Amino acid sequence: MERVIEPEWLDELPAEEARAIHSRADLRRLNWFMNHAGILARELSFVAKPGRVLDLGGGDGAFALRLLKTTGWHECEFVVVDRNPVLSPKVRDGFEALGCSVTPWRCDVLEGLENAGAADIIFANLFLHHFQPPALKRLFHDVATRTKIFLACEPRRSALALAASRCVALLGCNAVTRHDAVISVRAGFRAGEISHLWPVEDGWDADEHAAGLFSHLFVARKR
Repeated sequence: MERVIEPEWLDELPAEEARAIHSRADLRRLNWFMNHAGILARELSFVAKPGRVLDLGGGDGAFALRLLKTTGWHECEFVVVDRNPVLSPKVRDGFEALGCSVTPWRCDVLEGLENAGAADIIFANLFLHHFQPPALKRLFHDVATRTKIFLACEPRRSALALAASRCVALLGCNAVTRHDAVISVRAGFRAGEISHLWPVEDGWDADEHAAGLFSHLFVARKR
């Protein structure tokens, strides 16, 4: 199955639009179903407590909060980097309850990531599949200069995942999510497609493999 990148409806909708709000709730439910927070938390189990964490394309910050709860970290700083971050009071309160701060950082990751600063960990969840290979190479170069650990959990481009993406209506997903789920899988990854784009400089260990039934995991660690 060839990788095909097409626009997703949620990216084009105003954040306050009812369909966008519903779709963001759908994504929270799908993330729970696919256990992406658990997948990333297992890879980060050796990190006792990071000082600063960047979430690329984190949107409403809900996934970052779920990851924080799953890891059990306390007293660290999260930065949600997005073109239009929309952190709710509930999300902010969730971070505060765990003794952590959360900051929305509005920027295009391909243009303004340098202003977000360095971090102990940078991660992306269901985000990298939006980009063509040249843009990903640019992004990875920036990321590699700002962290020692980078992780990404993305759609896996497979017949099984594509079939499942056509059934998300069974989970109550609206038309926006039903459309975008199929688009996401077609733009997803497999084999060594992400590793091939990661900077080849010495000092990094990269691993890439299937995770769960429908997901694809990439992890890069600085030696």
